[in-house]
Amino acid sequence: MLYHLLYPLHAKLSVFNVFRYITFRTVLAILSALIISFFLTPYVIRKFNEWKIKSAKREDVPDRHESKAGTPTMGGFVILVSTIIPTLLWSDLTNYYIWVLTFTMLSFGAIGFADDIKKLQGSNGKGISGKTKLFFQTLFALITGALIYFKYGFITELTIPFFKNFAPDLGVFYIVLCVFIIVGTSNSVNLTDGLDGLAIGPVLTVCSTFLLFAYLVGNIKFSQYLQVFYVKGAGELTILCGAMLGAGIGFLWYNTYPAELFMGDTGSLSLGASLATIAVIIKQEILLVIAGGIFVLEALSVIIQVYSFKLRGKRVFKMAPIHHHFELKGWNEGKIVVRFWIISIILGLLALSTLKLR
Repeated sequence: MLYHLLYPLHAKLSVFNVFRYITFRTVLAILSALIISFFLTPYVIRKFNEWKIKSAKREDVPDRHESKAGTPTMGGFVILVSTIIPTLLWSDLTNYYIWVLTFTMLSFGAIGFADDIKKLQGSNGKGISGKTKLFFQTLFALITGALIYFKYGFITELTIPFFKNFAPDLGVFYIVLCVFIIVGTSNSVNLTDGLDGLAIGPVLTVCSTFLLFAYLVGNIKFSQYLQVFYVKGAGELTILCGAMLGAGIGFLWYNTYPAELFMGDTGSLSLGASLATIAVIIKQEILLVIAGGIFVLEALSVIIQVYSFKLRGKRVFKMAPIHHHFELKGWNEGKIVVRFWIISIILGLLALSTLKLR
């Protein structure tokens, strides 16, 4: 919006030419998101307390979580607002992918919002049924996948990290891959959101990684030099990643232990789906598994626990997702969160290393 107002002025004043650069607008997006988040979050916390939008007691977590009951939830609303407004202010609104990401973020945010509201209304703290949630996740992921697939000139080849000459073309099955990645990642981030600051840390790591990748694959010279797919228009996603990064940092200020605000499903589902969609657009689908390894670990721990109990009648972990396992082993919350952050940063660096290891 501001980009479209300010950049045309460069014809009269050369100083406005700076708005043509994605890097400059990304910095503005990060700062704008931070400012919005810092000013909006305290107001939201105060209002959510007044409106009793607070987390209920849960039975599927360790007993020490009883003290967290009553903390305001649905903080994902702040993240969404703090991400979308700077994106609309500083990005090129004629860019197709910006609107695809906006749709994905808002649609999955709506699913999370409905789930959070149901949890608040129920006495047992349970949200909408798993089947209902999965149906709408699949539906919206299918729409997103179709929007990407039918974009003229979009590449349907699958990028395999560490292999520059092996990229199988999936054709129409690329839509199926999109659905799997988007639904899987949104649920994985949701599972990770179980301790104060635990989910937002890896989200920031993956977001930072994809910020750089989006800029590189959207630049034809850099993409040719690094031997990665050039995706025309993907560079504008750098600004959205920057806005998400700023919004996430602002949210972490209030979400770190002891949390004053939880992101809820409104945040976890929308953030997970957005990261997955970015990975698909910038042709780093499998790289999401590396950069988002913490999310994969959390999801796998639940899958292993469920199937182990069904087949063997025994549990592998004291409790799943795996962060609860470490809680029951006696680790304090801060130690678990920071160590998971450290692992996430290492995985992010490993993902970045694939740029030269091809």
